[in-house]
Amino acid sequence: MLHPSIVHHRFSQGASCQICLSDTFGLLCWNVYKNNRKKQAFYPFLKSLVKENKIDLLLFQEANFKESKSCMLSDFSFDAAANLEYRGKFFGVLTASRAVSQRSQAYLTEGKESLILTHKSLLLSEFSFMDKSKLLVLNVHAINFRENRRYDYELDSLLSHVKDYQGPMIIAGDFNSWHKKRMQKLEEIKKILSLKTVTFKDKEKIKSFMGYPLDHIFYRGLELMDSAVLDGDNLSDHTPLFAKFKKI
Repeated sequence: MLHPSIVHHRFSQGASCQICLSDTFGLLCWNVYKNNRKKQAFYPFLKSLVKENKIDLLLFQEANFKESKSCMLSDFSFDAAANLEYRGKFFGVLTASRAVSQRSQAYLTEGKESLILTHKSLLLSEFSFMDKSKLLVLNVHAINFRENRRYDYELDSLLSHVKDYQGPMIIAGDFNSWHKKRMQKLEEIKKILSLKTVTFKDKEKIKSFMGYPLDHIFYRGLELMDSAVLDGDNLSDHTPLFAKFKKI
C-alpha cells in the first residue's frame, strides 16, 4: 500500500508537555530522509541538537512515524501528515513541539509524483503563547517530479488554507524549489502573505539542486534572533536549518 490508510497522526507525551509555546523559541527544519527511525544514531544526535540549541519546535520532512514511537523526545508531542504507507510504516511531514498544538490539520496534494504516484503532504498546526495569541505553523514538503504548472497549483492550494489568517506565521520545509520559476512562485506567495525569509550566513551548506536551495523558512509577526545551518552528522542528504524567534 502506498496511499496512507491514516493521514493525520497525533501523539502527546501527556503531563510532560507544555500548554503554551515560549515567547522566545528555537525551531529546527530538516528533511530527515526517513532516517529518524532507521538509524540508531539519529535520536541520540537529535537529543544533543535540541539541548545545545534550545529547540522547541521540530519540523521534519520525509519522517518515518507511527504512534508513540515517532517522537522519542520525552517532553515533545507531535502531529504528522502521512503521504505514504509501506509495510505498516508511515512517511511524511512531522511537527514536534514542547507545547501541545491547539489544533492541527493534515493535507495531501491533489497531484501525485510522476514516478511513484504518491502525493506530498502538508501539516498545519496552531500553537498558543502565554498571552493566548496564536502562532500558525505550516510544515511543507512540496511536490517534486511534476511540471511547474502543477507546482504552482499546489502552492496556490497551500495559500488557500492560510490566506485569511492574520497572526504570526511560519511556513517551512522542503519546497523542492530547484527551478527559477519555482523560486518565483515562492516569492509570489511570500508577497501575498507578507512573509520574510530566514537568511543564513553559510547558505552554501543548504541542500540545493541546479543552483537553487530546496529548504526554506519563511515567517511573519515574529522577530528573528538567530539562524544557522547546522551539522547533520551525515544522517540525511539535507542539512538541518535552525532559527530562533521572539514573539513581538
